Amino acid sequence: MKKIALALVALTAAATPAFAQDDTAPFNGAHVSAVVGYDILDLNTAGVDNPDGLAYGVNLGYDLQRGNVLVGIEGEVTESTAELKAGNTVVASASRDLYVGGRLGYVLGNTAIYGKAGYTNARIESSVGNENGDGFRVGGGVERKLGQNLFGKVEYRYSNYEGDVTRHQAVAGLGVRF
Repeated sequence: MKKIALALVALTAAATPAFAQDDTAPFNGAHVSAVVGYDILDLNTAGVDNPDGLAYGVNLGYDLQRGNVLVGIEGEVTESTAELKAGNTVVASASRDLYVGGRLGYVLGNTAIYGKAGYTNARIESSVGNENGDGFRVGGGVERKLGQNLFGKVEYRYSNYEGDVTRHQAVAGLGVRF
């Protein structure tokens, strides 16, 4: 998965000169956004409640728009407030989640509809130690241009990690395109 993500980054960097900046395409260029939303971890453990909470973080990316087609790469770092409790004691909590991947979409005026996929790595912190889990993420979203450089977006994403731990997130974001 790491090799695929690195190949996506290298391919986009190599293709950038061939796809010169088009000022009439609203989704061209680098962007940064803050994201926040609902996060639920499914630990796939009988008798254990699935922790849920608030996901929040930052997303960075670069998009190329040609006609109505949108192709991009992105990376993201998020945290979560999801905790697993035994009584009033926190025994485990979701921590940082790293993501790198690509997205492919269709542009309709100032709105883009897209799907995304890539590599993700999440950390679970517990009283017995911290665990990192590698996995993959798939999802989709809608992004809308709100002004000259400002945009808003909503996404749903599903992640599957080692140990059959899964994550569902619904997030909204507000960002700036450069």
